[in-house]
Amino acid sequence: MSLRLGDTAPNFQAKTTAGDIDFYEYLGNGWGILFSHPADYTPVCTTELGRTALLQEEFAKRNTKVLALSVDPLDKHLGWISDINETQNCSVNFPIIADDERKVSLLYDFIHPNASATATVRSLVIIGPDKAIKLIITYPASTGRNFVEVLRVLDSLQLTANYSVATPANWKAGEDVIVVPAVSTEDAQKKFPKGLKIVKPYLRYTPQPNL
Repeated sequence: MSLRLGDTAPNFQAKTTAGDIDFYEYLGNGWGILFSHPADYTPVCTTELGRTALLQEEFAKRNTKVLALSVDPLDKHLGWISDINETQNCSVNFPIIADDERKVSLLYDFIHPNASATATVRSLVIIGPDKAIKLIITYPASTGRNFVEVLRVLDSLQLTANYSVATPANWKAGEDVIVVPAVSTEDAQKKFPKGLKIVKPYLRYTPQPNL
């Protein structure tokens, strides 16, 4: 199954390090991030899960729950978490799916046969409160994720979901945003009272509206 932006994220039930879960029930009405790991006890994955644990407060501020996946069984996950906590100075308290039958991996297209016939690639999916897929980032197994970018994109997605704006290249929270072309300049002047900077008729900046 190949998932694309805007598709409904498939629901599933799974065994995790936090017990049995139903994915939709776990997410509730908030945002979610599901990300895959090629295997337990691997160095890059250890740093990624540690970084995720250290960013738990940042995800919570954004009403976002995280959920990891690896194709190894539950007992290996539990031992691995001890190593992650020790080496990364963190406390992993979010669920890690035991996907040893690869059911969730196949459901979310996390296994790319040309890269590996059995292990997942390093994919990350952001899911909105409407259960639609808002972002898909896929790295090869050898390259760790950039979590600064994950938070940046999450900020952009949440902002642009509620306002008629888009975020420019290299945008960070707090910087000016772009008024979408669908909004006329006349309407934009009413909609964005902090002001407009009109560079071109199609390129109009305004201060971030939710600050």
